[in-house]
Amino acid sequence: MTSTRIKVARASIAVSVLVLGVKYAAYVVSGSDALLSDAIETILNVIAATGTLWAISIAALPADDNHPYGHGKAEYLSAVIEGVLVVLTAVGILVIAIHDWWHPHPVHAPLRGVALNALGGLINLAWARTLITVGRRQSSQALQAAGDHVQSDVWATFALVIGVALIPVLNWPQLDPLLSIFVALNVLRAGFGMMHRSMSGLMDAAPAPEMVEAVRSIISEHGDGALEAHDLRMRKVGPLSFVEFHLVVPSEMTVSDAHDICDRIEAAIREKLGRTSIHIHVEPPDKAKHSGVLVLS
Repeated sequence: MTSTRIKVARASIAVSVLVLGVKYAAYVVSGSDALLSDAIETILNVIAATGTLWAISIAALPADDNHPYGHGKAEYLSAVIEGVLVVLTAVGILVIAIHDWWHPHPVHAPLRGVALNALGGLINLAWARTLITVGRRQSSQALQAAGDHVQSDVWATFALVIGVALIPVLNWPQLDPLLSIFVALNVLRAGFGMMHRSMSGLMDAAPAPEMVEAVRSIISEHGDGALEAHDLRMRKVGPLSFVEFHLVVPSEMTVSDAHDICDRIEAAIREKLGRTSIHIHVEPPDKAKHSGVLVLS
């Protein structure tokens, strides 16, 4: 699983460099500031792809004495940094666009530039879907963030393709910086979205409600012999899930029998969630809460 993530991250760098070359060529042949802003955004893709590879490599390291829970949060940190870079890039594009709005200049050979930029957009579209699909399958926040980033670039690229093609038709030079402003706003939106999602992971936000409900059902179905379970808490770091709860058992139950119940529940949870760190705190009947708890079947 880790090997797949690293291979995809390495390929992402190569694809980003290829698309950067295509988009820069589009700017060179056209002189369009809008296409230049798109190329600048792609430079960030190269930097971000490199950061993604670093984060995935760090996250793959096993737990050690200094990091007993592993290094999985490196992916979230990378995604936050990538989001910050995206926002800074958007600000830079916006500054250039505002300057060019007041000092417009003609665009040369726009159709050749449009064709090259469209090619870069198609490559990015295919790769963005690959990153998102693999990221979800591998539970990799870094790959999903990279895919979202590249996909936001795709929609901006296709809008630019249409807009720049219309410049000679409309004979309105200021359409070029206006399109650059659109790119900047789109990149800004993507950057803040990436930071929001990644910060949730860094702050140990609870997983999706359906995942929590699935674990509750598993505890109920496989906890025969126990009285109740309460204080269920869950979080997810990359491909690793963390589950902890209190399990109330009868006072006459032996340690061995309580351990068997825990083993049964843990096996069922891991079958459902995959890699999971589970902590079950066994308690006597007087610790039962009787309200807001999971009553075992």
